[in-house]
Amino acid sequence: MSNLDLKPAPTLCGGREDVTARPVHELLPSKNVPLGESNVVRRLLPSMGRRMIGAWCFVDHYGPDDIAEQPGMQVAPHPHMGLQTVSWLHDGEVLHRDSLGSLQTVRPRELGLMTSGRAIAHSEESPREHGRLLHGAQLWVALPDAHRHAEPAWEHHAELPRVTGGGVGATVILGELDGAASPGATFTPIIGADIALPAGATQHLPVQPDFEYAALTMSGEAEVDGVRLAPSSLLYLGCGRHELPLRADVDSSFILLGGEPFDEHLVMWWNFVGRSHDEIARAQEDWTAGTRFGEVRGYDGAPLAAPPLPPVPLKPRGRVR
Repeated sequence: MSNLDLKPAPTLCGGREDVTARPVHELLPSKNVPLGESNVVRRLLPSMGRRMIGAWCFVDHYGPDDIAEQPGMQVAPHPHMGLQTVSWLHDGEVLHRDSLGSLQTVRPRELGLMTSGRAIAHSEESPREHGRLLHGAQLWVALPDAHRHAEPAWEHHAELPRVTGGGVGATVILGELDGAASPGATFTPIIGADIALPAGATQHLPVQPDFEYAALTMSGEAEVDGVRLAPSSLLYLGCGRHELPLRADVDSSFILLGGEPFDEHLVMWWNFVGRSHDEIARAQEDWTAGTRFGEVRGYDGAPLAAPPLPPVPLKPRGRVR
């Protein structure tokens, strides 16, 4: 997944100074952002009020979109550095290609996990023959300093562990929930889980008090800790909980995002996560020169061009503005 903004704002985040160490309810605003040739996504993180949730540093929600007469997702080859991308679908299919030579179709509730490490490039597109609907989320995880220069990797997991109880079902995308652990590679204490709530369901989900959490509503109107959420809402919940009350009057689903607060300060600009202006500038230059990130073969189209850097130096600061 790429940030296709031609004038991307630098995002300065990380550190524990502004972590909310108690339970809160903060509904984070979204903005519409073009994605490829014909789609629009709702960007929920980073937002004006919050930059990270644990190591999660980027959240886009898209659809459900009717793409029966459209090409669907068409995101040309682009670079990544210092992060993991998580592709998560409720409807449709996405064909992933990368500079490692990976070629994989990701389907609903399968995990497509790309660890960029020091450098990787990839593209994402709806297959030529595709279904009517496209609906999903694209998420980024910041890599800690000890792992951000590692060799890049791609993982695809068609089968993921599930937790059930009280009519509620949870698919563990990353990390561990209630004793069930995802096979996806993680580098910080983190959780991502897709929670399905049938109409009339009531449950208390066990969570860790030292994690901060947020809920991204995918469909229906889930009620999370007493707050009813419309689709495409991102509710930041802070820390300090041992359980999370859930209920739904209609069939609903949401993604629970959480993790130990990310301790390091970092800079996120375009599709790069780094620690300094010089590091980001070198990545931009390397992508423009066609070095370091490799080549994505098989995509019918030119790679994305890197936008110009802002006129002022990028400086890592805290987690919220």
